[in-house]
Amino acid sequence: MVRVKIIGAGGFGGVGMIELLQRHPMAKVAWLVDVENVGKPISDVQPHLRGICDMPILSPDQAPTEGVDAVVSATPDRVGMSHAAAHVKAGARVIDYSGDFRFRTPEIYADYARTIGLEPKHLAPELLPQSSYGLTELHREEIRKAKVVGNPGCFAVSIILGMGPAVKAKIIDLSRVIADSKTGASGAGKKPSATLHFPARYENMNAYKILKHQHRFEVETELSKLAGSPVQVVLTTQLVPLSRGIMSTLYGQLDAGWVNAKKIYEVYQAAYGRERFVRLMPLGEASSNAAVRGSNFCDVSIHVEERTGTLLVVSHIDNLVKGQAGSALQNLNVACGLEETAGLMFPGQFP
Repeated sequence: MVRVKIIGAGGFGGVGMIELLQRHPMAKVAWLVDVENVGKPISDVQPHLRGICDMPILSPDQAPTEGVDAVVSATPDRVGMSHAAAHVKAGARVIDYSGDFRFRTPEIYADYARTIGLEPKHLAPELLPQSSYGLTELHREEIRKAKVVGNPGCFAVSIILGMGPAVKAKIIDLSRVIADSKTGASGAGKKPSATLHFPARYENMNAYKILKHQHRFEVETELSKLAGSPVQVVLTTQLVPLSRGIMSTLYGQLDAGWVNAKKIYEVYQAAYGRERFVRLMPLGEASSNAAVRGSNFCDVSIHVEERTGTLLVVSHIDNLVKGQAGSALQNLNVACGLEETAGLMFPGQFP
């Protein structure tokens, strides 16, 4: 049985991992760690867990470093890098939710950190060469060997899975991929703010972090690796009146010989035909947020506008599952030698 320590257990991402582990046949929660509500059962903080998980929340100093097989750091930037080395030394695999380990060199991390106004010096640079970007569908073999996995950002999951096959096949103009991505309010985390207050969200939509969203950096990094040459992405993120879910509508200018939906569909079938958590919709059909809500699936639909030679891809994920805790568990399964689908093979919630 794989023993899992969850740091940041009281937030949406930590609670999501607790929920998923309750149905896992080969992994269980060992310790719950947070800086808030220390000493309280997690079920006092999250009442829906009452009778399911009543473990107490420990402070970082109270929870031992040894005795666990995996650590899930559901924490903001720069927290994971402060404790990852100690956990790796103790023999654990570390899955980090933030941007701390999404990039393989201190120089690339520094560029990312400056982009979003963080201190550019990495606190555990020696771990970066031993880390892997945590989009399992692209880096499965790296994740098997990695000491640390940098879980992908939620928007990044939807965009990379949505546009990855087209970019890899180089059937679109790589100098401008357009990503129009909408998300529910849970993506901002549990902390209250005026912009997330119910009266501010009800019947309201707005773009935010316009041309400055941090996930663009990893999207361009990963798509460029797939293409073998630079890919530029224009990303606009929008907040819509939902609790959870992401819909990314992605556009690329097709090369002249690829203005054919059937040919492009075959490219996507070759890429995702054996993937358990990417569902390619029948040609001409679209998915919806409701179809993936509460699940680890990414639904992808392909459309071609022949008039303008434009590829349009729509991808849907649940931002708290495939965009966060679900991807983390998928990575944990691979890193710990478990069945990749363990604890994750269930449908979305309907209605």
